[in-house]
Amino acid sequence: MRALVRFIDWLNEHIGHLLAWVALAMVLVQFTVVLMRYVFAIGNIALQESIWYMHGIMFMIGAGYTLLHNGHVRVDVIYGDASPRYKAIVDILGTLLFLIPVTLATLWLSFDYVINAWKVWEGSTEVSGLPLIWAYKTVIWVFAVLLFLQAVSLLYKSWRNLQEPPRAAEPGREGAAASRAAES
Repeated sequence: MRALVRFIDWLNEHIGHLLAWVALAMVLVQFTVVLMRYVFAIGNIALQESIWYMHGIMFMIGAGYTLLHNGHVRVDVIYGDASPRYKAIVDILGTLLFLIPVTLATLWLSFDYVINAWKVWEGSTEVSGLPLIWAYKTVIWVFAVLLFLQAVSLLYKSWRNLQEPPRAAEPGREGAAASRAAES
């Protein structure tokens, strides 16, 4: 199980790093669109749609990376200063009651939606738009799978923290929690 958790964390970590390049590309394309529109009075629908695609890809595919790095919104009033044991219990319950069911529901409920887009190779409604709506809708599945995998990783690490609570860092050392997190 540890090998699987390490792979899931590695996968989402590397995807997050790739998405940083998507963010840079999105900024550069947006700059180009603004320059073309306001300096040269030229519009380009395909470039504008590509910005929407990159924006959606960054947030949807980056959800697993965000969960890996504890970046999702939590109620810090009850979670922020809590003990590691309490946090592990909240993470386990939240993952089992909300996160995993939502990812599975997303896969289930989007199935016909994505398949129908693939059947007709759905494209943009604009004549000069990108013919890739079918691929863009597939990102829903990628989102759900990556987030589900990261939920499995979180569940395992939280369960392990219940079994062996992480100790505080000792001066001059990373501490047991940091070394255990690195090994997971």
